[in-house]
Amino acid sequence: MPRDHWKYEGVLASTDRVGFLPNLPLPHHDPATPLAIADMADAFGVTHRTLHFYEEKGLLTAARMGPMRVYGEEHIRRMAVINACREIDMPIAAILELLAGFAATEDQAEADRLFREALLARRRELAAQQANLRRQMQRITELLENGDPRDTAADDDQHVHLSPIESECLTFMADGYPASRIAGLMDMEVSAALTLEAGIIRKFSANNRFQAIAKAVLSGMISAD
Repeated sequence: MPRDHWKYEGVLASTDRVGFLPNLPLPHHDPATPLAIADMADAFGVTHRTLHFYEEKGLLTAARMGPMRVYGEEHIRRMAVINACREIDMPIAAILELLAGFAATEDQAEADRLFREALLARRRELAAQQANLRRQMQRITELLENGDPRDTAADDDQHVHLSPIESECLTFMADGYPASRIAGLMDMEVSAALTLEAGIIRKFSANNRFQAIAKAVLSGMISAD
């Protein structure tokens, strides 16, 4: 084996390998070949800044080859878990707690059980949010039917004009994606996604993203399904 390759393996071996991780689908790649940061970002549909953010928060620690960040098989498996959790908008603190739990597991079955419990807990949280969104939509409907003077902008909802990029962002918002995920899907910085979302909320004269989505549904701009 070439000397440089041996040194490369040594760098990658420094990553934390304690405990077990749930088995999730991984991007197609050669396990013997670590990924550079650009390839890692492309593999998971995120930006470089997202990977840096995860490192700052202690979710993911890249190995190093000189000044370069590189990601081996264990990093990729860990990122698969992180990415899955962020897709369902799991808070960073909850992901850190979950990863700490994985580090203490003694077998694969225990890791799979912990992940299932975390998913079920998140589903309960989302169900509660969905119920709250339904209540907000019902209240908007009541205001529209009663002609409440405080809802003077309601009749204008059907005339809201969104650009193609705003329409795409609204669709992702309605699907429940957080701004960080929308940024990755739309290949933009998180700050740009937040600005785009704020503009959409403003156009609907809403107070938050949930009200904007509710008004978009009521006006027929997006489906309630």
